[in-house]
Amino acid sequence: MRALTRRDQPKKPGVTWVHGALDLPDSLIELCDGANAVLHVAGVVNAPDSAGFEAGNVVGTANMLTAAKEAGIKRFVHVSSLAAKHPELSKYGESKARAEKLVGTSMLDWTIIRPPGVYGPGDTEMFDMFRLAEKGWALLPPRGKVSLIHVDDLARLLVALLPAHDDATARIFEADDGTEQGWTHEAFARAIGWAMGRRVTTLHAPHFLLKLAARVDGMFRGPKAKLTPDRASYLSHPDWTIDRAAAPPPALWSPQIATRQGLKDTVRWYKAQGWL
Repeated sequence: MRALTRRDQPKKPGVTWVHGALDLPDSLIELCDGANAVLHVAGVVNAPDSAGFEAGNVVGTANMLTAAKEAGIKRFVHVSSLAAKHPELSKYGESKARAEKLVGTSMLDWTIIRPPGVYGPGDTEMFDMFRLAEKGWALLPPRGKVSLIHVDDLARLLVALLPAHDDATARIFEADDGTEQGWTHEAFARAIGWAMGRRVTTLHAPHFLLKLAARVDGMFRGPKAKLTPDRASYLSHPDWTIDRAAAPPPALWSPQIATRQGLKDTVRWYKAQGWL
C-alpha cells in the first residue's frame, strides 16, 4: 500500500510513504504507480475563504482523478461529507458537493462515502468538546441531531470498499454507528460527560452567538481555529443524521463500535497522551 504524506512519517509495515501533496501532480503519479484502487481521503475542513476549500477539495480531487486515470486505475473510493447534502449552508459543503460531481462524472468505478461526525483516538476536531466536558460544561449549537461514527468503523468500511462490488459501483453511501434516529446534541454531550465520569451542564448557543464565537476563536487561534464562521453556518443546521436508505449493504459492512464505549476508549487515549 502507498500513502501520500507531506511530512516524514515513522516506518509502518506494509506502507510505502510517498512524499507529496494534492497540488503536486508528479507525487500523485508516483502514488498511483502499480496500484489497483485509489482511496481519496485527503481534504480541507477549515479554510479562511472559498479559495482554500476550492484548492483542497475540488482541485485536489480533480488532480487525484487525473493521476488515477493516467495510471490505468479503475476503482476510486472517495470520502466526502454529509455537508455535501446541503451545499448552500457552507463553503465547505459546497466544495465537497463539487468534488462529488467530479467523481460521479469521472467514468471510473467509483463509490462515495459521506461520513457524519467522526470521533476516536487521535481526533482533534471534537477534542474541544472533551476538554470542556472535563470542566463540567458543554457548549452546543442550536438544538438538533447528528449521526456519529467511530474512526475505526469508518476505516473498516473504506477498506471493505476498495475491491470492486456490483452493489457499490456508482453509489453514494452514508454510514454511522447504527443509532436509528441519531443523537441529539445534548445526548451526545452527556455521553461524552459519562465517558469522562463527569456530569455536564449543556448550553445551546443561537446561530448569531456561534458566529460571534467563531470570530473570537479566529482572533485567538488564527488558522488553527476549530470554530470558523463557515463551520458555524453548517453546525446550526438542525439535522445532520444519515439517510438510512443510503446505508451500505449489511453484507458489506455494519458498525461494530457502540458510541458510548467508543467515547470511553477515546477518553482513555486522550489521557494516555496527556491531552486531558
